[in-house]
Amino acid sequence: MQRVLVANRGEIAVRIIRACVDEGLETVAAVSEADRDSLPAHLADDAICIGPASPAESYLDVGRVVTAALVTGCDALHPGYGFLSERPELAAACAEKGITFVGPSAEMIRQGGDKVVARDLARRLGVPLGAGSETVASAEEAVAAAAVVGYPVILKAAAGGGGKGMVVVHDPAELADRFRAASFSALSAFGDGRVYLEHYITNARHVEVQILADAHGNVIHLGERDCSYQRRYQKLLEEGPAGDLPAAMRAGLAAAAVAIARALGYVGAATVEFVVDLDAGAFSFLEVNTRVQVEHPVTEMITGVDIVRAQLRVAAGEPLRIAQDDVVLSGHAIECRINAEAADRGFMPSPGRIERWIAPQGTYLRVDTHCYPGCAVPPDYDSLLAKVIVWGEDRDRAIARMERALRHLEIEGVATTLPFHQAVLAHPDFRARRINTNWVEDVFLPHFSTDRLFDTVAT
Repeated sequence: MQRVLVANRGEIAVRIIRACVDEGLETVAAVSEADRDSLPAHLADDAICIGPASPAESYLDVGRVVTAALVTGCDALHPGYGFLSERPELAAACAEKGITFVGPSAEMIRQGGDKVVARDLARRLGVPLGAGSETVASAEEAVAAAAVVGYPVILKAAAGGGGKGMVVVHDPAELADRFRAASFSALSAFGDGRVYLEHYITNARHVEVQILADAHGNVIHLGERDCSYQRRYQKLLEEGPAGDLPAAMRAGLAAAAVAIARALGYVGAATVEFVVDLDAGAFSFLEVNTRVQVEHPVTEMITGVDIVRAQLRVAAGEPLRIAQDDVVLSGHAIECRINAEAADRGFMPSPGRIERWIAPQGTYLRVDTHCYPGCAVPPDYDSLLAKVIVWGEDRDRAIARMERALRHLEIEGVATTLPFHQAVLAHPDFRARRINTNWVEDVFLPHFSTDRLFDTVAT
């Protein structure tokens, strides 16, 4: 590997470019017309426009992306997260053209990314699995499956990810209509309308385990992250480790994640996600994400392992440079996703131009971003502006450092979720970890107001 096409945009494109520079690799940024003047376009050794602002005609077009790699002399391609990162068609096209895909093979993506196939694998391995169904092809099949699974149920896209297209149903009378909506949403988002059901656990946490694996049979885990702070199944804040889990459960999560990765013959970085039933004190398998996660910096901060550089080395055929015994979790890390959204107005997107941008500084602080004063925030893409990540010797000190970091983050020109995060950090439930995956929507947001925010933060 000598020259890598970065087939993504925003902060993850900057992150990949930085890792490539550290590995001594040249980079080419694949950009849409809306991103010609973006930070990735300036930081990469070269840039190539792959189409209009519309993702369907640029970042989501396999042919355009692979052609961009070929015409710019790239022998490798990193897809980042989102867009085409979990589309087996891209990995297959790269293999056909002799381009190294920085990620798993097309077949691994198919097996790991298909939620029903992954559930079947977990079942065969003896990994704890919540009640669920096979794919259901009609509203009638969904109603019959729900009667077995038990209400409430959650409808999920078999080919889905990132929380898209998920629908919770409490009332059997609503299931048929919700099924049709979920199937249509899955088809629109993923080109695959298959849907399956799981029993929905109302008092749960979302915990995931980071995996690294190479082509030489080495598979390790890098601990777990708690991603329970969510709105509409979209993660807003993550932290690691998931501090108050029993030791036996923590070990069980890690062992299950490694077993699943081994059974897949996985190569690269992956995340195995679980739901922890707080009432039952048990965990069950959710899904495998066959890519680098948005929240990977949390794990990097507590382990010192550069996950993106590890991806590049593994893709080049190198064995992992660390063994499981070398992995030591130190302290606590928190990540806040700063989006261009107005949290007090239903998280309404706020595209525009950033007039003022001052990022906080600090020894135990990291800001992953593509923003700068004067940069545009297009309406066509995800609204993530930056990820603020801090490390502390313990959770209390990590919280204090995050509060300080957010006070020193200045953004003008677009509305952001900065006030939301400041209020969450100040909330007594957050401090005491009295939260679950419904906490943000059911407990926090009904009482959230920017009018009262600054008194709360000051107090």
